[in-house]
Amino acid sequence: MSGGTDVQQGRSTGPGSSAGVLTERRKRLALLVLCAAMFLDSLDVSLIAVALPSIEQELSLSPSTLQWLVSGYTVAYGGFLLLGGRTADMFGRRRVFLVAMALFAVASLAGGFLSDGPLLVASRVLKGIAAAFTAPAALSIITTTFHEGRERNRALVVYSTTAATGYSLGLVLSGVLTEVHWRLVFFLPTVVAVLVLVLAPLAVHESATTGPRSRSYDAGGGFTITAGLLLLVYGLVQAPEAGWVSRSVLGALVAAVLLIGAFLVIEHRHREPTVPLRLFRSRTLSTANALGVIFLAASIGWQFIATLYLQQVLGYGAMTTALAILPLGVMVLLVAQFVTSRLIDRFGLRPVATVGFVIQGSGILLFSLAGADADYLTLLFPAVMLHGIGNGLVFPTLNIAGVSGVVDREQGIASGLITASTQIGAGVGVAVLTGVSVALTTGSGTAAVMSGYQGAFAVGGALSLLGAVVAAFGFCKHTGSATGVAPPIQPPGCAAAPAVTKH
Repeated sequence: MSGGTDVQQGRSTGPGSSAGVLTERRKRLALLVLCAAMFLDSLDVSLIAVALPSIEQELSLSPSTLQWLVSGYTVAYGGFLLLGGRTADMFGRRRVFLVAMALFAVASLAGGFLSDGPLLVASRVLKGIAAAFTAPAALSIITTTFHEGRERNRALVVYSTTAATGYSLGLVLSGVLTEVHWRLVFFLPTVVAVLVLVLAPLAVHESATTGPRSRSYDAGGGFTITAGLLLLVYGLVQAPEAGWVSRSVLGALVAAVLLIGAFLVIEHRHREPTVPLRLFRSRTLSTANALGVIFLAASIGWQFIATLYLQQVLGYGAMTTALAILPLGVMVLLVAQFVTSRLIDRFGLRPVATVGFVIQGSGILLFSLAGADADYLTLLFPAVMLHGIGNGLVFPTLNIAGVSGVVDREQGIASGLITASTQIGAGVGVAVLTGVSVALTTGSGTAAVMSGYQGAFAVGGALSLLGAVVAAFGFCKHTGSATGVAPPIQPPGCAAAPAVTKH
């Protein structure tokens, strides 16, 4: 076996391993820069939310154009993630990261000056594409910089924390910046992106190449999975507004299923596939990706419905709504940063993920008890806090599991997979919980509206409890030990993700 690849532990230990040659100081600086990039990607998802009414008023945009300022970013981000991960593995993670971050900065700056609706949407789509390349590149740089086990787990906890915090903080910053002018929600990400571009060349180490075969390009697989994911996310995003049985939504979803099916056939036959299907023989990786869909479906689906409930039923303003949800982000930060890694070191991934899903589900189910006059401090605040604690336990755990046992040369695609799973989950959650809310609203009065919201919250809580069951039975008993070394005897599928050995 060449290149010093340790298949059992899932990492490289020879010259190709970046983790073995970097100083601790440079590792910390690299983590800071990469976390800033992830913070930026998450921030930009929510930053535009509160600014939409001001943009609509000043530019006289149609409702469909306004929607695509949000959906354009989401669809492009979710659709290009796997291609972004594979590209990082093929052409160098540092190089792909820097090019994509530069594109993000340019698109964000351009958006701040544009006044034409379609061009503004185009700038958001470009930002989504850029984020789809920076996210898996950044995550895979972390996983190849820090040794698998306690060191990598703690780095991934910090990384996951910045992602969750970025989304929550974006809601608050959106209100603050919009009070000055809505164009600042485009200019602020530009400033952060430029800072990342300045620091990244000093901090981020380029991954070593793995030979000429690593640059073989699976054009058919790359096209079919990108087109399939684009149509899947598009269909999920459009479903709440257009309806599940509308021609555009059904057409997109059917085409997505056919393209993803064709992708699986291509990957099974291709010598150097975009996504090596053998990775899914790892029970840990497969479970992590399934849970990524469930986790974001419950969490983001709840957040979307909760925002409507707070504003439309309780009469909260946009800024008050953002502040009401902010404790969730604070709890994610505190729990993930100071609790999760220690629990994983001691107990492993399975119990941490299981308990986290139960706590998150409890918080969401509390919202199903809220009425038209619910008190924030006695009911909603505890619910938000529980949800945040659960998030802080689950999200880092899934990121650790999603790249566990994968060799360095495939960390990009593993990172793209787990990120794509969460993005698809977000689309599923918003579509399903919105659909439940609409279906259960059988009138125009407050009681009818509350029936819809309570039903949606109940479904969100049920999804979280489903996640607890999948985690309890899906993860292996000893997955995520402090050393990162798998036990000698494991159940089927619990070993590290198999890799192709090169001689």
